[in-house]
Amino acid sequence: MKNNECMLSIEGLDCPNCAAKVERKINTLEGIKEATVDFLGKKIIILTDEIFGDKISENKLAELIQAEVDKIEDGVKVLALKANTKENSNSQKEEDTGKIKKKLLIGGILFLLGIFVPKSLLIPKFTIFLISYFIIGGNVLLSASKNIWNGQVFDENFLMAIATVGAFAIGEYPEGVAVMLFYQLGELFQGIAVNNSRKSIVSLMDIRPDYANIKVEKGIKKVSPEKIKVGEIIVVKPGEKVPLDGKIVKGASTFDTSALTGESLPREAKAGDDVLSGFINKNGLIEIEVTKVFSESTISKILYLVENAGSKKSKTENFITKFARYYTPAVVITALIVAIIPPLLIQGATFSDWIYRALIFLVVSCPCALVISIPLGFFGGIGGASRHGILIKGTNYLEVLNNLESVVMDKTGTLTKGIFKVTEVNAENNIKINDFQNNKTELTKPLLLKYAAHIEKFSNHPIAQSIVSEYENSASKVDENVVKDFEEISGFGVKVNINNHQFLAGNSKLMDLKNIKFEKNRNLGTVIYFAADQKYIGNILISDEIKEDSEKAIKGMKENGVKEIVMLTGDNETIGKNIAKKLGIDKVFTELLPDEKVEKLEEIYKSKSEKGKVAFVGDGINDAPVLARADLGIAMGGAGSDAAIEAADVVIMNDEPSKVVTAIKIAKKTKEIVWQNITIAFAVKIIVMILGLFGDATMWEAVFADVGVALLAVLNATRVLRYNPKSSNK
Repeated sequence: MKNNECMLSIEGLDCPNCAAKVERKINTLEGIKEATVDFLGKKIIILTDEIFGDKISENKLAELIQAEVDKIEDGVKVLALKANTKENSNSQKEEDTGKIKKKLLIGGILFLLGIFVPKSLLIPKFTIFLISYFIIGGNVLLSASKNIWNGQVFDENFLMAIATVGAFAIGEYPEGVAVMLFYQLGELFQGIAVNNSRKSIVSLMDIRPDYANIKVEKGIKKVSPEKIKVGEIIVVKPGEKVPLDGKIVKGASTFDTSALTGESLPREAKAGDDVLSGFINKNGLIEIEVTKVFSESTISKILYLVENAGSKKSKTENFITKFARYYTPAVVITALIVAIIPPLLIQGATFSDWIYRALIFLVVSCPCALVISIPLGFFGGIGGASRHGILIKGTNYLEVLNNLESVVMDKTGTLTKGIFKVTEVNAENNIKINDFQNNKTELTKPLLLKYAAHIEKFSNHPIAQSIVSEYENSASKVDENVVKDFEEISGFGVKVNINNHQFLAGNSKLMDLKNIKFEKNRNLGTVIYFAADQKYIGNILISDEIKEDSEKAIKGMKENGVKEIVMLTGDNETIGKNIAKKLGIDKVFTELLPDEKVEKLEEIYKSKSEKGKVAFVGDGINDAPVLARADLGIAMGGAGSDAAIEAADVVIMNDEPSKVVTAIKIAKKTKEIVWQNITIAFAVKIIVMILGLFGDATMWEAVFADVGVALLAVLNATRVLRYNPKSSNK
C-alpha cells in the first residue's frame, strides 16, 4: 500500500447504486485525490494528497467521510479498517436482517387482513393498508425524503416512494402495499444472496493463518503471526497452515500448496528448503526459521491483492454506473409524459389509468439488477481465478484478457524450466594458464570448470549458478576470497580478477565487445564463453528443458482467440528457433538485451488492431520493463517472487504456462455471464415497460422486473465461481 493510500471499512451499504453515490460524494472532498468504494469488499480505498495524508489519521478520515455519508445514506457506518472486526460485522448484519424480517412479517400479516376486510368498511380497510404500508416501507419514505432534501433525487427509494404513494392516491391501496412489500422482500433476498456470494468468494482465499507456534525456552507458545520477528523459530504441526515465509531448519514433510498454486499435487520439503505462508503441513513436525514478517509474507500480499481487486473497475462496470445516473431520470421523465400527455390527447382516457401505467414505469426503472450483478460477476471471476492459483489484480484486467490479440513470451523460466545443467566443457588446446597456486600449467576441462565456477560465483543468474553447482558437486567448494573486482556487464556477462589476472565470462556479444577472437559453439544449448587476459580459453554448454505443458499452452491460447504468439529471448538464434518450431510459436526474436525486448514489444504494438491487446508473459524479475509496458503483464512462478507480485497485473502462482489459457477461459466465462445479466435485465424491463404502456402489465409484473430480475442476476453471477475451465472446450 502507498504511503498516502488508506483503506476504510464501510458497513450497511446494500445498494450498489448507493455505493456509486457515496463514491462520487467522497471524491468531491478536499484533500482526496481519488476514492473507490468497493461495494462487494465493503471497503473504501482512498488516495489522499500527501500533505493531507500526513495530517490526518484513519479514524479522523473515517469521521470526516461519515459526516458526508450521513447526508445521503442512512444506517451506513464508515470505520478505520482495524476498528471493524469480522465478528462485529457479521453480528451487526444478522441483527439488521432480523429486524427487517420482523417488520416484513408484521406488515405482511396486516396486508393480508386488509385484503380480507369487507369493502363496506372503507375506513378500517384503508387504515389497515396504511399502517401496513408504513411498517413495511417507512424507512424507504424516510430515506427518499432525506435524499430529496440533500439533492439526491433519482434513486430507488424515490422511485418506490413515488410509485407506492401514487398507487394510494388513485385508490390502489393493495397494490401500493404489495409493491413495497415485495420490493423489500426482494431487497432482503438480494442482500442475503450478495452476502452469501461475498462469503463464497472470501472462502476461496481462506488461507489467512490464525496463529503461529513460536519456539521458546519452556516449549511452544501460541501467538498471533503479526508478532513474529525475522529469525525466530516457529513450529508447524501436521494439519496446520504455515503462518509465515521461512526456511525449514528441522524435520521434513509433505505440503498441500493448492491454496496458493491451485494444484492438488503435494510438495515435499526438508531441512534447508524454503516454504511459504499458506502451505498446509500434511504429515511431519517441522521447525521453520522465519525469513519475512507477516506483512511482507506471500500470504499477506496475496490476500491484499485478492481482497482489493475490486478497486480497479472494468470499463463495463464504470459504464453501467454512469449509465444508471442518466437512465433513471430519463425513465422518470418518460413516466411523467405517460401520466400527463395521453389523457389530454386520447379521447376517453383517464388520468387514473395512465398514472397507474406511469407508476409501472417507475417501479421497473430501478437499475439495481445491472449495477449489482455486473461487479459481482467480475469479482466472482477474480475469486474463481484465485481458486486455480491465478491472481488477477483488478476486474479491468479480466476485460483485457478477453481482447488479447498478441501474447509475447519470455523463454527461460516461462516456456522452459529454467533449470540448467552443464552438458559440455570445451577447453582450448595448447593453452598455458596460471593455476590457483599461480603456477603455469596446461589448460584442462576440470581447470576451466574450476575457473568458471569462481568467475560466476557472485552472479545470481540461473545459468551462472548451474556452473557453480556442477563444480561444487564434483570437487571442493569455491574459494570466494580469490575473486576480486566482480563486475556484471548487463546483457553480456561478467568480469572478475583472480590472482591478478582478468577473466571474462559471457555470451558471444561479450567476446565481440572486447575484441576477443573465438570460435562459436553451434551445438544446441546456451553457450558461455571464457577469456583470460584478453585471450579466449574455452566455452561451457548449458542445456535447459522445455516445460511439459508449454506446447499445450501455445495451442490453448490459439484456440481461445490469440492471433499471434511471439517469443523473446536473450539466448542464441539456434536455440530460440528450435524451441519456437517445437512449440508452434509464430515469431521468435533472439539474442536480445532487456531494453531490446521493450523495442520489439513496441514493434508488435504497431502491427496490432485498434482494439487488440498485447500481453507479456515472463518471470517477473528480469523482465520488469516489458511487463510494465504491455497492456497486460503476466508473471510466471509468482510463488515466492516479490518482484513478480509487484510488477505484474496477473500472477500465475506456479510455473505452468497453461494457466494463461485458464485465465483467458475464466475471463471469457465472466464476460459471458455479465452480458447475460445485462441482456436479461434490459429485455425484461423493456418488455414490462411496453406491456405497462398498453395496459397489459400490473405492478406485480413491475416488481418482478425490478427485484426479481436483480435476484436472478445475482444468482447467475455466482456461477463463475463454480466454473471449471478444464471441463470446458472453449
